[in-house]
Amino acid sequence: MTFLDRARFHVRRALPGARRRTPTVEWQTNGICNYDCSYCIQSPAFRTGAPTIATVLRFVRFFQEDLPGTWEIKMSGGEPFATKVFLDEVVPGLARTRHRVSVLTNFSAPLAVLERFVSFLGEKLAVVSTSLHLEFTDEDAFLEKAITFKGWLAPRTALVVNQVLVPGTLERVRRSRDRVRAAGIRWFPQLMKTKHGIASYAEGERALLRELLGDRPTPREANTAPSYKGSLCWSGVEYFVLSQTGDAYSCRTAKRADEGYLGNVLDGTFRLERAPSRCPYEICPCTVPANRGMIEAPGLVSIGREEEDA
Repeated sequence: MTFLDRARFHVRRALPGARRRTPTVEWQTNGICNYDCSYCIQSPAFRTGAPTIATVLRFVRFFQEDLPGTWEIKMSGGEPFATKVFLDEVVPGLARTRHRVSVLTNFSAPLAVLERFVSFLGEKLAVVSTSLHLEFTDEDAFLEKAITFKGWLAPRTALVVNQVLVPGTLERVRRSRDRVRAAGIRWFPQLMKTKHGIASYAEGERALLRELLGDRPTPREANTAPSYKGSLCWSGVEYFVLSQTGDAYSCRTAKRADEGYLGNVLDGTFRLERAPSRCPYEICPCTVPANRGMIEAPGLVSIGREEEDA
């Protein structure tokens, strides 16, 4: 059995069962993206749309008045910084709430914009996940910007560089990994996903793929699109995904399957589930639920097989 086969099917140790759950919303603030990566899982038809100021204010009111407790609001797109309304309305609005804020970005915004972003949020800023897309950015400029940016962050704010392990580019990815780590920044690898599951890697890349991912990576070390089928999951209770139009789903895979609909946060129909349930899916395409403690994996956990993901 090859390493990639083990990454998809191998039975490995459970997630730490005693981890504290961090209630988390993954909010697609907009669809627009200024990149067009060849390996992007999101089709161009869905990389459109941006909210109006009035819609942003309704979202902020939901977070402040209708979402009980304190949550982490993890923003993504498209590319969040690609719209003017993001920094002018979304970020200042969230800064006025009690919640912590994270963002997933391709890091293409100018340093002046990024500095303003940090100044709005300060200690509220939990995680900044930056994606290194070598098809559209210069690695030297990216790292120089990241080092400067890191110096502005509060001690409790995490900075991560994500990188997709695109088949045929792994030697270049390894060089990027080494440079990111040398700069004192955390590097996070992701198996490349396709419309039908996980991309295929040539036999000659298997050893390097294993080096980049590690032998049996946990969700904190890599994204291998695993399966937690049958495990108790708090998605829909203390975690949900939220579209730019206000539709909420229990998780990304549920949304893909047109299941787990929780209502719309803008029209007042949104309702959280009352209790966790057993995961029915063969793939968990992102590591956020696992890393926020949503998945209770008793005994052994089975790594996901190839399946359509988000």
